[in-house]
Amino acid sequence: MTTTTRLTVLPGATATVDEVVDVIRREGGVVIDGFLKPSALAELHRQLEPVLDRTRCGDDAYFAGTMTRRAGGLFGRLDLMPDIALHPLYYGAAKKILQKPVPIWAGDDRVEIVPDIQVGVTQAIQIQPGQGDQRLHRDDSSFLWRHPDYGREGRVQIMVAVSDFTEENGGTLVIPGSHLWDDERGPRREEAVSTCMRAGSALIWIGSTYHGGGDNSSDAPRTGLTMAFDLACLRQEENQFLSIPRDKLLGLSEEIQRLLGWGSGENLMGYVERDGQMVDAHVLLENDAVDLPTVR
Repeated sequence: MTTTTRLTVLPGATATVDEVVDVIRREGGVVIDGFLKPSALAELHRQLEPVLDRTRCGDDAYFAGTMTRRAGGLFGRLDLMPDIALHPLYYGAAKKILQKPVPIWAGDDRVEIVPDIQVGVTQAIQIQPGQGDQRLHRDDSSFLWRHPDYGREGRVQIMVAVSDFTEENGGTLVIPGSHLWDDERGPRREEAVSTCMRAGSALIWIGSTYHGGGDNSSDAPRTGLTMAFDLACLRQEENQFLSIPRDKLLGLSEEIQRLLGWGSGENLMGYVERDGQMVDAHVLLENDAVDLPTVR
């Protein structure tokens, strides 16, 4: 059974990270009203419009949609992406949910390692009028994640409403409480509710929550921007190393570079060898010693 017929809405101006996390753990997702300030929303419109104008609709009726535009590699295309990624409510919630210490043995020592997180996918999604609803799914299926075997989450995702989200125009479908299900129970359309939120608001949910794009029966497109933070010990769904032009990457802050995968963390995932030593992968950017895409 679901726990609610609507996801809880919290005010972006006053909500705390703890409140956001508490709702997500209870319901599987939460809506943050007024996630972006009006000026940031206007700038996002300005940056995103030419990107979507150059993007054709998909040809996959099974999942991606034949009347839906999907544009990725957004850290290489939109200057506003770091602001979205580092928004205190989203970034804070992702770290609190994902960075659960893992105890391990190293010889006679019992130590805890706090896992790093990374950007796993970015996508602008514009659902055109006439597009049917997407199949309900869990985003952590990309990792072949099992439920509830691991006892932890692999992904925290966000969908920023660039236009208003309504039941009529394809507001993201979510099954509240479905993050608590095991893998034997499948999702049913009648269990899902539409995410209704005004432009500039955001839906934050976890990889174990069943969701999908809604059907657009209105006369105007529905536009959203999504990205995910994943455990850094998992492979990125969207290859960030090959998605971002060199000049753009080198102009980003070290924090964002590391979130894009240019780091190794306590557990040395993704290290590089230099002079016989296993070193943090960020050294490749510090020494300007790696070839990256130059055109997009």
